[in-house]
Amino acid sequence: MRLNSKFLKASGLAATVALAVTIAPALAPIVIAQDGGVKVSGKSIFRKVVSAETIEQQAGLQYEQMTRQAFQKRALLDANHPQVIRLRKIARDLLPHANRFNERAKDWKWEVNLLNSPQINAFCMPGGKIAFFAGILEKLQLTDDEVAMVMGHEIGHALWEHARERAGKGMALNAGRVLAGLVFGQLGDLVGAGAGSLANLKFSRNDETEADLIGMELAARAGYDPRSGITLWEKMSKANKGAPPQWLSTHPSGATRIDTIQKHLPEVMPLFEKAKTTRG
Repeated sequence: MRLNSKFLKASGLAATVALAVTIAPALAPIVIAQDGGVKVSGKSIFRKVVSAETIEQQAGLQYEQMTRQAFQKRALLDANHPQVIRLRKIARDLLPHANRFNERAKDWKWEVNLLNSPQINAFCMPGGKIAFFAGILEKLQLTDDEVAMVMGHEIGHALWEHARERAGKGMALNAGRVLAGLVFGQLGDLVGAGAGSLANLKFSRNDETEADLIGMELAARAGYDPRSGITLWEKMSKANKGAPPQWLSTHPSGATRIDTIQKHLPEVMPLFEKAKTTRG
């Protein structure tokens, strides 16, 4: 679907884009749950430019293509693989708490898959399509708590609609580009080429902080220790001594992430203690 200037004018999106460019920096209310939790800036007005349904549909198509290619290359690990079972169990613990950040999440067709690739990488596409690469589990020897922090972070991007925001900003600059290419680029060979453009989405530093905060709260509410984010980023920093891991390529430094986690631990530790007591 090509979105040209005539379409924008007819649909009223041109006015939305102009308004977004003018006032978006001033629209960043703080969102916090009534029962405590992290303080997250409000979602960007740019996401209004593109419908959630369009983004989620495109993501579903891309994810289906990815898993099909991986299956054909025997790089999609079976549902009975211990690590797949582990990832899906952690996801089941996190997902009941996702709706508080995005009401659409209750209708998403969540999927969790593991690719047999040595890359240190993971992502969650719009609509709840999660993928981990075996390298992030094996090379970093992640604990369940650390996996929950990685998964929570990636889910946070999807819940706060950062890809949709990026598409809206792109349309504001160039309304004639094809939407699927704007959001995800050419998928390419995920297994052989490192998740193509999708894994390389360049979110802003603010986006990354928002995803970190949401991930901390999801993990804490599910009974996973949010302090594990500190050990996670220590491991990431060690892995970064050589070539930067794929998962780090567009993220702030480990030291910055650790500072953010430590600063916001008081907001989520009560949630973790409550969840731990409930589960215990």
